[in-house]
Amino acid sequence: MTKAVHPAASSDFRIMLGAAGAGLIKAFNTNKTSWIGLGLFLFVCLLAILAPWIAPYDPLDQNILFRLRPPSEAHWMGTDFFGRDILSRILYGARISLVIGLVAIATAMVIGTAIGLIAGYYGGRVDIIVMQTMDVLLAFPSLILGLIVVAMLGPSITNLIIAIALTAIPPFARIARAPTIAVKEREFIEAGRALGYSDARLMLGHILPNILPEVLVMGSLWLATAIRVEASLAFIGLGVSPPTATWGGMIREGFENILDSFWLALFPSIAILIVVFALNLLGDGLRDAIDPRLRGEQ
Repeated sequence: MTKAVHPAASSDFRIMLGAAGAGLIKAFNTNKTSWIGLGLFLFVCLLAILAPWIAPYDPLDQNILFRLRPPSEAHWMGTDFFGRDILSRILYGARISLVIGLVAIATAMVIGTAIGLIAGYYGGRVDIIVMQTMDVLLAFPSLILGLIVVAMLGPSITNLIIAIALTAIPPFARIARAPTIAVKEREFIEAGRALGYSDARLMLGHILPNILPEVLVMGSLWLATAIRVEASLAFIGLGVSPPTATWGGMIREGFENILDSFWLALFPSIAILIVVFALNLLGDGLRDAIDPRLRGEQ
């Protein structure tokens, strides 16, 4: 049987993708803790997706007769002031935290990378104006800037995504700008210009693939920051409105009685700790994958 002949571009893409995948697996095998981070994060995502089927109770179901019950066989993580099951609320709260974090960071990654590409590629006044604007945003701590935006727009999932994305755009712009400046001076970019390639084609087709690994590493680390910021805003009352379950809101509800009913704040805090810990381990693995020097390779 005659095998189909694939186009050269498709073949090159598959070779590049296979090499990247092999390098990623090799880096993860070198840094074993990366697999732990990836496994933990995927496990939390799976629990969030399956929350409607695995949660033992409705997260909004109130039973005043069972209020403030400690962990037991009926309620593995206890109940809150209204008799709601803590475990069920944590499972549903994972959906809110992950959706807000993922959408916000994906938005910041796209916008920030585009800004960094443009600033680094064109340089000159464009670079100065754009990056000084980013420096102004970087002058505000992420939590303070998010607090200002949410306080102006009002607490809601959409506004939280906007606020967190705004805080993350400047770091992505800076992480994209620096390698763009280096890559645009390389020979294959000069060859593209000589062939008459447009600036958009050079940026999207040739520079972006070379800077994308650094952006992805930043994305994994900033996803952990986004989840922390969302929980912090919910803790001070600027998160998703009750009775929707969120990890930060649950910690806030249990903070006042932390000594008498420790489980109210303890278990949501552990959930945040696990996700942030997993994402940092995953970020270390991705960093090792894109930097051969960190793997001991020459």
